[in-house]
Amino acid sequence: MDEIYIGIIGFGTVGSGTFEILTKNEELIAQKVGARLKVKKIADLDITSDRGIDVPPNILTTDINEILNDDDITIVVELIGGSTVAFDIIKRALTSGKHVVTANKALLAERGASLYKTAAEHGTSLAFEASVGGAIPIIGALRTGLAGNRILSFKGILNGTSNYILSRMTSEGLPYEKVLAEATALGYAETPPDLDVEGYDTAHKVAVMASIIMGAPVEYGSIYREGITFISDEDIFYAKTLGYSIKLLGIARIEGRKIEAKVHPVMLPLEHILANVNDVFNAVYVEGDFSGPTLYYGKGAGRRPTASAVAADLLELGCTIRNCSKPVLPLTYRNESGQPIELISIYESCMPYYLRFSAVDSPGVLSKISGVLADNNISIYSVIQKGRNENAPVPIVMLTHEAREKDMRCALDIIDGMDFITEKTIMIRVDV
Repeated sequence: MDEIYIGIIGFGTVGSGTFEILTKNEELIAQKVGARLKVKKIADLDITSDRGIDVPPNILTTDINEILNDDDITIVVELIGGSTVAFDIIKRALTSGKHVVTANKALLAERGASLYKTAAEHGTSLAFEASVGGAIPIIGALRTGLAGNRILSFKGILNGTSNYILSRMTSEGLPYEKVLAEATALGYAETPPDLDVEGYDTAHKVAVMASIIMGAPVEYGSIYREGITFISDEDIFYAKTLGYSIKLLGIARIEGRKIEAKVHPVMLPLEHILANVNDVFNAVYVEGDFSGPTLYYGKGAGRRPTASAVAADLLELGCTIRNCSKPVLPLTYRNESGQPIELISIYESCMPYYLRFSAVDSPGVLSKISGVLADNNISIYSVIQKGRNENAPVPIVMLTHEAREKDMRCALDIIDGMDFITEKTIMIRVDV
């Protein structure tokens, strides 16, 4: 049986998982590909630490050139992360005729356009199933499974750390700071945790998915981003009282060659399927014009789930090489229209809102707030107002009917400047 040689650059958590799945399931993979996928070299700065698996010492190296300059190696797996050295490695590999598999969502989101172009120019593949959703095959679904559809929208829980924090706050009624400390102790959150809790990681994944759907790179820097650090246990309580669960979502809505792409917390009705995705699990809800709604659910990170996604790309590339077929372009479109992708501003979004005002308990406060909202074309759906609390501000909680973001921001700028408001108003968007 023929052999296809692979070089792995980066031998951390995912790299060791990738080697493990390729060796443990070697026969199964060979039967599916029609050739054996053999790891010829593994490059990492640290080749002495125990990874918990048996690795032949002769395939380990600290020199990436032993992989990039080896003509026998036809697939390079990049798992070092970052957007500088990794970029140079991938570009060099693609240019020299090697196919590349990566899990690097940040690199693809921020510098992917150049790499997609390089792959197309040199007839090589750039595969990245592992960049979004761990074991969830969402990239494959968008590239092939739903390829005949016009994708209308997607929304997904794409960061396990944030989802764990919000899930624990909801189930236990705990404050954000306490759950964050717990998540850090368990290894779910990094120090500092900004990449996860401020929505950067989710925004990277939205950029990757949106680019596949649009067939051209969607600019990461133009994606609206908002994290979960302002969400309090008080907001969690009111959300449950009103019949909602708060989740950090990555969202895209497509209108022809325009796309609204954003990341922010959302109040989902408790009966919504995404409202019941908890702990470190991820899920993506995609709607196509012919498929209708589809759901993809599973473990979004970790050694084995992410390695599973890397292996999926390796099998696909192995079949491409074995059958001497042309690789699928990274963004699947053979002939781009050349039209730029226009992002729809968050200010044009329309949706209901949850508002929590902190106000001095005095006569006329509610009517003044209501008046400002009305002046900005915002109507109130329901109100929860706490009883009198002498010498302390009281919360006023509102759900509004659907309103335009631009109008809501204008109204809140005015309200937050009033002398009876003691803290900045909390605003959370509500799914309809």
